[in-house]
This record gives sequence, C-alpha cells and structure tokens, in this order.
Amino acid sequence: MTEKTAIAPDTHTAPPARFSHGVRKGNILQVAGQVGFLPAVAGQAPTPAGPTLRAQTLQTLENVRSVLEAGGATWDDAMMIRVYLTDTAHFAEMNEIYNAYFEEQGLKEAPAARTTVYVGLPAGLLVEIDALAVLG
Repeated sequence: MTEKTAIAPDTHTAPPARFSHGVRKGNILQVAGQVGFLPAVAGQAPTPAGPTLRAQTLQTLENVRSVLEAGGATWDDAMMIRVYLTDTAHFAEMNEIYNAYFEEQGLKEAPAARTTVYVGLPAGLLVEIDALAVLG
C-alpha cells in the first residue's frame, strides 16, 4: 500500500486549518483549493496578488502549478481543474485568462474543467482553483 504524502511548497504559507496544499498517494495528486496569494514571506500575513480578477487568477494558477511541481507533476498530468468564482460576471474574463495561460504553458491536451460560482471566499478574494493530477 502506498503512503499518503502531504505536499507543501516553500512558496505557500501554512494552511489556516488542518489540511495540506496537496496530497499525493501513488500516482494520484490532489491539489487543494488555491487562491491568489503572493509567495509567502516569513512573518507576514498572506497578501493577495491584487484586486483584479486577472492578477488573482494568474497567481492562483501559479500557486496550483507550484503544488503540482512539488508533488512531482506538471500541468500535462492534470486531469481535472475546478475553478470557483465569486461573481457570475467574471466567467468570460476568467475564460480568456485561463485559455491564454494554458496556451503559454504549451499543454499537449487540455484537462477536463468546470467553473462554478462560490460566495464563501474570504473578503477580497475572487477566485479559487484546485486540480487533480495522475502521474505516469
């Protein structure tokens, strides 16, 4: 039986509750919901990348990528990406940002994805993204 391993990139602050930024078991890696916080600075509270959906979405995608890489995966290993927005008016802009980001990443095949509206993010945060990857 394969051990379950918590994934915690150096760029991330400690989670506010008892969970991991990612968990890998065998060839499966689940990335927990990430938000648009800038890389962690010791002794400072997490800081959002900016007030705009663009800044937060790009940082959130980079935060997901950091967890993937720390777990031994890449975007090409991602099977499913879930995006949570706080406003239905952000769908079109998020899709533009998302499409451009993954075009720049040079993905061979796009992962399955879904986007939903979720209003429970902390104040000021506009997007959360999680991912499921299968390695090998």
